[in-house]
Amino acid sequence: MTRTARRTRRPLQVAAGGAAALLALSACSSGSDSSAKPDSSGAGKLSGEVTVFAAASLKESFTTLGEQFEKEHPGTKVTFSFGGSDSLAASITGGAPADVFASASPKTMKIVTDAGDASGTPATFVRNELEIATLPGNPGKISSLEDLTEAGRKVVLCDEEVPCGAAAQKALDASKLKLTPVSYEQDVKAALTKVELKEADAAVVYKTDVRAAGDKVEGVEFPESADAVNDYPIALLKGARNTETAKAFIALVRSAEGQKVLSGAGFLKP
Repeated sequence: MTRTARRTRRPLQVAAGGAAALLALSACSSGSDSSAKPDSSGAGKLSGEVTVFAAASLKESFTTLGEQFEKEHPGTKVTFSFGGSDSLAASITGGAPADVFASASPKTMKIVTDAGDASGTPATFVRNELEIATLPGNPGKISSLEDLTEAGRKVVLCDEEVPCGAAAQKALDASKLKLTPVSYEQDVKAALTKVELKEADAAVVYKTDVRAAGDKVEGVEFPESADAVNDYPIALLKGARNTETAKAFIALVRSAEGQKVLSGAGFLKP
């Protein structure tokens, strides 16, 4: 009370000066708070490297999304490991360091969740269907899944443990067709490469991979593909070293912006 009494006896200009100083200090403090808020909740806070294990069929679209993410969040880096979903799942359960897993089937994601290596529930973010990839111009005149069973036809499939191989077998079973391929490949890109190099007449791969290959191959649709559409789940991994940035990348994949990139690559909406 004594301090307050002394202040009231000071000249008016001094009191006004003190008030102005207090206002300036308050404004400064307020400005500091507002500039700090975006850092604590916005893009500025995200930094560091995120390691994403993703199905081979996601290579083109995820690479685009990774570049977009890094541009939107300076100071971040997205590193990808693409391959067969079964091999990636085995690597994760074996202790390979990764933050995010995007699989080409719920079955291969289940390998990771059953081992307790996923954080939270995986979410389906896209779907994919099969297509027959042939040489440009389709010299073998392949028009159906049944055409692949003809004698002398060199056909490549993904290994049955790989989602694209399991889906192809499901389509064949639905059609009651038997097919003996010249080789089983470990991921969809490897199967497609066999056709591109003219080491095979055709391969059963994803529609997205036929599109990504451009004029190197030609795609042939077949109705049985509707019986073997694959859901693609994505999950944050329990051992993630950069959780917040990993969550932000998953959010981009599932956002309208991310879905636009994936739809443009030929993926179906979940």
